[in-house]
Parts: sequence; structure tokens; C-alpha cells
Amino acid sequence: MPRLPEARVIPRDQHPISRKDISRAALNVLYGLHKAGFEAYLVGGCLRDLLCGRQPKDFDVVTDATPDEVHRLFKRSRIIGRRFQIVHVRFGREVIEVSTFRAFQRDDLDDDQHLAHEETGLVLRDNAWGSIEEDALRRDFTVNALYYNIADFALYDFVQSRRDIERGVLRLIGDPEQRYREDPVRMLRAARFAAKLGFEPDRATAEPIPRLAELLLQVPPARLFDEVLKLFLSGHARASYNELRDLGLFPFLFPETDRCLRGDQGDMWDDLILAAMDNTDARLAEDKPVTPAFIFAVLLWPVVVARLDKHRADGVPPAPALHKAASWALDQQIRHTAVPRRFSTVMREMWDLQQRLPRRGGKRADTLLQHPRFRAAYDFLLLREQAGELRAGLGAWWTRYQQVDESERYAMTQALGPNQGGGGGGSGANGGRRRRRRRSGRSSSNQD
Repeated sequence: MPRLPEARVIPRDQHPISRKDISRAALNVLYGLHKAGFEAYLVGGCLRDLLCGRQPKDFDVVTDATPDEVHRLFKRSRIIGRRFQIVHVRFGREVIEVSTFRAFQRDDLDDDQHLAHEETGLVLRDNAWGSIEEDALRRDFTVNALYYNIADFALYDFVQSRRDIERGVLRLIGDPEQRYREDPVRMLRAARFAAKLGFEPDRATAEPIPRLAELLLQVPPARLFDEVLKLFLSGHARASYNELRDLGLFPFLFPETDRCLRGDQGDMWDDLILAAMDNTDARLAEDKPVTPAFIFAVLLWPVVVARLDKHRADGVPPAPALHKAASWALDQQIRHTAVPRRFSTVMREMWDLQQRLPRRGGKRADTLLQHPRFRAAYDFLLLREQAGELRAGLGAWWTRYQQVDESERYAMTQALGPNQGGGGGGSGANGGRRRRRRRSGRSSSNQD
């Protein structure tokens, strides 16, 4: 067991965090624990964000009270989790997560203390309680290891957290290789925090990641799906995508997409993905809804197209070819990130509409406009044109069609001619595509 750190106590008059910056629900939990005789601290990301001038989305509390003791103390609470039990305390719509100080890993823990490892070092269960000093060593990054004590309003800094926050450095606590082996998802968290905060991982934190990235194959696909959502649906999708590629993590989340990115049309597919990331970030910045189905549909589209081209070359008609290509792409992907059916169904509909949008003659345009996935498919089409996969034109036609009245819509469809105005969409999903060099323009499309 390593030597336990001593806290550097930063008194209230030497830090900017005030109780007015803390949610009322979090203060109620802190004061409730303190009044009952327990230690109570805010911890982690909320303090990091406040020191960075950001408004935290969540406030987490840590204490020396066990989950059962916390549960008995707060009526509207419940214990959750297996690997590490925590308590959710509800105040109205807000939920405060309360965890008990975690013990540092020790080889002499018996079965009653519920600590288990695989031979790889992966932590499976961990409900061993410890001290605040041990808890600090069990945190992942120094920037997430600050503690705010409700008893004296001071910050307790065990691992030079404040210094790293001020310098913009992302540093893993402990031996990086060991920590990544304990939980490979920490590598994804390194990419996410670097993207979110704009911090630079220090050399020791970043160096092992490319050679240990394959450890992600040990992580359940359902958990990786959740981690991908955090990476791409938190307002910093472009930066997260770039970090994943720079650190060598992307191939173990989207292996087939990565193969396409390394192919002859890699620049074009990279443009498409970056356009989708920018669009997602812009929508989140405007408090507009986003859906995982859209970002996954874009990420897997290069795979679908490659497979579709293969089936078409073998003489399979467009619709069956697309169905087979979509099924294959999804079957490959769920081995790595388990995309729920409620999202994969939407993705299939979006892909199918890419073949149907060019065919607008007669009453087809009005029928397509009423399709529940039209808007998402239209947005997808705009991104494809922006990335240079399709010649421009079809997207502009559909944009105008949504804006004009019924008589003008009739005139637009009548003007299409016998080829129904393919506009670069072609008879297949990827007709008329062309290569294009990378650019960083932002799309104005939506994901509704």
C-alpha cells in the first residue's frame, strides 16, 4: 500500500468557491450528514468546474458514513450499484450522489470486504470503505480529487489538484499503466476530460494509452456505449473525436469505421464525421435536442456504404443491398458498443431514406415529408453534401420544398422531369459522391 498523502488545507479566504455556487440540494445533504456526526465533503468535477469558471451540472458528495447509514438518514434515497455502492438522495428533480470513502486496493483484503480482481488487474467489485486519504488516491485524475469540507468551508488538496487545474494539466493519480489495467475506461475518460476542459494530458498519462488501448475489448459493450454518449453528446464532440483518434482509442470503439477512415476516401468520411460533430455541439450549445441515433448513423455510414457498394457490385438490387449492408454494419458494431434497438431502428430508417430522398416525383415528395424520420434524414443529407460525398443540389431542393406553399411544391415536382431530379443522390445511397479535402465548416442542420 502506498504512503497516504497529507492534505494541503486551503482556507475559505484563499479560494473562490462559495456556498452560493452550490445547489441547495447538495447543501442539504452536506449539512444533514454533518449534523448527524459524519464527515461530509463536496468532491470532484463540481469543484474543478467552479475553479475553471464553469457552472457544474452535478454536485457529488463523499462521506465516512456507509451507504446504509446515508440511506437511513435521508428518506428520499436509494442505494444503487454493485461494484461500488452509492446512494442517490433526491430533492425534487435534483439527485445528489453520495459515496462512502473508498479504501485503497490492498492484497490482504478478505472476501467480506468485497474487493476482487481478474488476472488482468481489472477491478470487478469494490465496496471496501476507507479514509479520505485513501479515497483521494482512488480518484482517477488529480483535477477530480479536490474536497470541499462543509465543516470549515476549506478545500482539501491531497495530490496537487489545484495546481494542475490552474496549469491546465490532466494527470492520472498513481501508476498510469496499473490504473488503466484496473479500469480501461479510464483511457476514455482521459480523452473526454482533455476534450471537455481543453487540458493537456501529461506525458506519463498519455504515453501508455496507445499500447493499452486494446484493453477496451475487455469492457462490456453496453458500458462502452454509455461512454461514447458522454464523449459525443456533452458539447465537445469534435474535440473528443480528435482525442480518440490521436490517442489510438477510436479503432477499439468503431473498428470498421476506422478502416474506412484509413482508406482512399478517408478524408471525405472524416469531413462527414466532423460536420456531424460540429452540428451536435452547436445544437447542444443552443439547448436543442440531440439523439444518439443520429451520431451513430453518421459514424457507421462509411461502413454501410462500403458494404452497399460490394453488394451492388454483386448484382444485388439497391433496397436489399442497403438492408444487408445496414445489418452487417450494426452486427459488427454491437460487438464493441451495444447500440440499443430503439436507436438502431431509427438509424436504419435514416439510411433507407438516403435512397428515397432523390426520388421526389409525383406524390413521393409529400409522402417523404410526412415520414417521422424525414427531418433527421434531411439533416443527414445536408451533412453528406457538406462533406463532399454528394454533389450539392438535392439538399437545397428539399430545403425550399419545406418552405413554399402547396402550389409551389406541385410546380417543383412537375419541374423534375423524367429522372425525378436525382440531384446527385443517384439511384443508390451513395450515388454521385466525390472526394473532398478536409475542411472545418459548421453545418446548420438539425437532428430533430
